[in-house]
Amino acid sequence: MAIRKFAATAALGLSMLASQVFAEAVNVKAVMVPQEQMKFEMGDGTKHFVLAVHRQGQAEGEGPLAGAKVDEFGWHDIDPPRAGDPQGYLKFETAAGDVAIVKFTVRAVFMKGADKPALHDNGFWELTSGTGAFAGKRGVGALEIHPAGGPNREFTLTGLIEDAP
Repeated sequence: MAIRKFAATAALGLSMLASQVFAEAVNVKAVMVPQEQMKFEMGDGTKHFVLAVHRQGQAEGEGPLAGAKVDEFGWHDIDPPRAGDPQGYLKFETAAGDVAIVKFTVRAVFMKGADKPALHDNGFWELTSGTGAFAGKRGVGALEIHPAGGPNREFTLTGLIEDAP
């Protein structure tokens, strides 16, 4: 009986290990440069605005998204100095032509800074579809957005991409 229990436990452990082997870690950064943007001011006496933006960059780092060209198609609803809700899609395209479509959601929070409010953009991303190496894959992770000089923004994605269940 003890041998069967040991064998069952070992089989379960090996199956869990095998499922982890197919997961690929994501750790990339991309400085995103605006290509097109439209800013909608609310006109209500506040600083509230919405920014529709198309940005481009190059993913650098480690994992299956590293080296890919990145396009952001975003909708950033910002209400300084309170908060904001950026969201949109990132299209990663590798040199081989494989495409990964990533949906993102961020919560922007303004915190007290030394001379002006400091913006903290933290959220999550999800690989929703793809072609080639990204076909049949799922992914999820954390996303941070930081200023990168002028209108440029640095997107940092960490997480995992694996075969879809």
